[in-house]
Amino acid sequence: MQKLNLNQVLSQKLSPQQIQFIKLLQVPTVELEARIEEELEINPALEEGKDEDPEGSADDFTNDIEVQERKDDQDINLDEYLRDEYGGYKMQGDGNYNPDDEGREIPLSSGVTLHEQLISQLNFLKLDERQKIIGRQLIGSIENDGYIRRELDAIMNDLAFSQNIETDEDELEEILLKIQGFDPPGIAARNLQECLIIQLERKDHPEDPVVQHAIHVIQDCFDEFTKKHYDKILKKCQIKEEELKEIIHMITRLNPKPGGVSEGLMRTQYLIPDFLLAEVNGKFEITLNSKNAPELRVSRSYSEMFNAYDKSDKKDRKLKETVSFVKQKLDAAKWFIDAIKQRQQTLLKTMEAILEYQYEFFQDGDETKLRPMILKDIAEKIDMDISTVSRVANSKSIQTEFGIYPLKYFFSEGIATDGGEDVSNREVKSVLGKLVEDEDKKKPLSDDKLVKLLNNKGYNIARRTVAKYREQLQIPVARLRKEL
Repeated sequence: MQKLNLNQVLSQKLSPQQIQFIKLLQVPTVELEARIEEELEINPALEEGKDEDPEGSADDFTNDIEVQERKDDQDINLDEYLRDEYGGYKMQGDGNYNPDDEGREIPLSSGVTLHEQLISQLNFLKLDERQKIIGRQLIGSIENDGYIRRELDAIMNDLAFSQNIETDEDELEEILLKIQGFDPPGIAARNLQECLIIQLERKDHPEDPVVQHAIHVIQDCFDEFTKKHYDKILKKCQIKEEELKEIIHMITRLNPKPGGVSEGLMRTQYLIPDFLLAEVNGKFEITLNSKNAPELRVSRSYSEMFNAYDKSDKKDRKLKETVSFVKQKLDAAKWFIDAIKQRQQTLLKTMEAILEYQYEFFQDGDETKLRPMILKDIAEKIDMDISTVSRVANSKSIQTEFGIYPLKYFFSEGIATDGGEDVSNREVKSVLGKLVEDEDKKKPLSDDKLVKLLNNKGYNIARRTVAKYREQLQIPVARLRKEL
């Protein structure tokens, strides 16, 4: 039997404006410009430039429109207007000639990729067409770090299915050895051991005893070398400790990722700070990066058009649709401008709270002066939700006298001291890193010894926490830090 029930439910829903603001808030500065360009292209009611009448509104244009209508006594052709407005916005090749574009340079990407370099070297070998196809297949299997990790059987199958070429491992191996002679040294190795041996064999003086011993160590004692079992290497290779030092010095200067030296794979990334911090007359001043404060305005033409058509005959269906379209675009433009302004205010408010909280750090950049600070601390300070602070902190950075820092750098948990105070875990990490840096490398400190030393300095910290911090600092275990 069906029943009809009435339930009262309290729920919270985000408005379209709130959703737009949230999305804009988490966009980093480097992407904001592209987001604004996108909005300008899809909404002709939004324009670049300062608002000529910031205090005015769409209704303020009405009187001007009536005066103009009496003068001209002409109707606006909306279809023609829209066609003009929808012409490409700052797009090249859209058919709109602009004399200012003459002589403007178009940036072109330059440089070649690792694979292009290797193909170029392959073409210098005296190979027949079949061998070149096999060579290109092998080069295509090289990963970004310079290694071939696919089994030769799998590459044989690829050649059979995609190139209709039957081959065997001996032929593949023969061509692979030729590719392993290409630059950069160590390229196309199948593992780290092979990569190091290739580089050693291509030394300027391969007959040098140190080079020969180094090859012997990597070939016969690779496992012991990676685990730093130097006593076993000395006994197995029958070499002296001084010789082993020279060998280790040579091996540790080889390149474990030969593909990384290719300019084509190295992408230059420019970090654009969202905030700029400067000290003026003894006081800190925070300013937003200019890219965060674009000059946008609502199109006056669209506002005038809306007022004019809003007063006309409402019974015309086409005209009604036109008015609805123009109003929608005007509302969207106003919402977008308001969201940008709200974004700026929220960013500044959050950064000012962080500056106040971590004031001592910003004075001299000393990491040990960072206070424990979590998202909740700043959220309560600026009376905003934790999720809002998180969106700001996760993708923004600030430029200081000491360098550029991501905002999340200033957030850290607290560690209790003997004095009952909480200190930032960044301070503990800094002290931990200094202890490892100053240790005797012949007898590196174990995690247990590091715990005792930190406890003696007043930091109440457990062994598992020390191990976690050591891993975060990318410090290997004591056995792997041992040196001769």
